[in-house]
Amino acid sequence: MDYTIISKRKEDYRLYDKLTPPRVITSEGEIIPGEYDAGGIPPGALAAMPVSSGVVEGRARVLLSMEDAHIEEGDILVTVFTDPSWTPVFVSVRGLVTEVGGQMTHGAVIAREYGIPAVVGLEKATKVIKDGQKIRVNGTEGYVEIL
Repeated sequence: MDYTIISKRKEDYRLYDKLTPPRVITSEGEIIPGEYDAGGIPPGALAAMPVSSGVVEGRARVLLSMEDAHIEEGDILVTVFTDPSWTPVFVSVRGLVTEVGGQMTHGAVIAREYGIPAVVGLEKATKVIKDGQKIRVNGTEGYVEIL
């Protein structure tokens, strides 16, 4: 076994793990910046894309992987994205906030099916919102307030 390759890949992983990809990049490599219209949201609120209507308040559970999922009834899930492996968590949460997504991404669809208020596309949500903070998710208007 060539341990130099393993060491190099571990080093590369640590470097790439610190990078944050742009929200939108075309197949030609063009980075498209974008902002939400924050005109109709309360001062200090974090603008996002509304994907499942309703308003909910609760404790933020900031999770970066399913392995860390220690959700209690009524928590609001804050994560980078969800996929089908996250579906069992939706039984316990009262709201959803993701950093990436759109109307037809997994988290948005499941949130609507379960009647859970949700917003997606909240850039750096897992860094801005701290685990345990009380937050309000407005899935109708598309914003999150840290209370």
